[in-house]
Amino acid sequence: MPDAKLPIRMLHDRLLVALDNEAGDRRSSGGIVIPATAAMGRRLAWARVEAAGSQVRAVEVGDRVLFDPEDRGEVELRGESFVLLRERDLHAVAAERLDEGQTGLYL
Repeated sequence: MPDAKLPIRMLHDRLLVALDNEAGDRRSSGGIVIPATAAMGRRLAWARVEAAGSQVRAVEVGDRVLFDPEDRGEVELRGESFVLLRERDLHAVAAERLDEGQTGLYL
């Protein structure tokens, strides 16, 4: 088990992300609470990038990314849960640094 004091560096095109709090229960436009366990179509999730590997090109630490939660690996570090992803598994990037002309999509 890694020591809690050791720094962590992501390798290659890997990302370490923290799920947004909104990944739980949701509200409909009419105010009805929809539990996170409710069966809906395939729903993508937003997360905040906490660390990025040296070969990641379109994403920076602090960006919000959209990904399929079915295709993920989870890890617990220092008592917090994180998700491991590859950059190619992202569907979109949301960041203030993106210009109006850029879509933020990684294809």
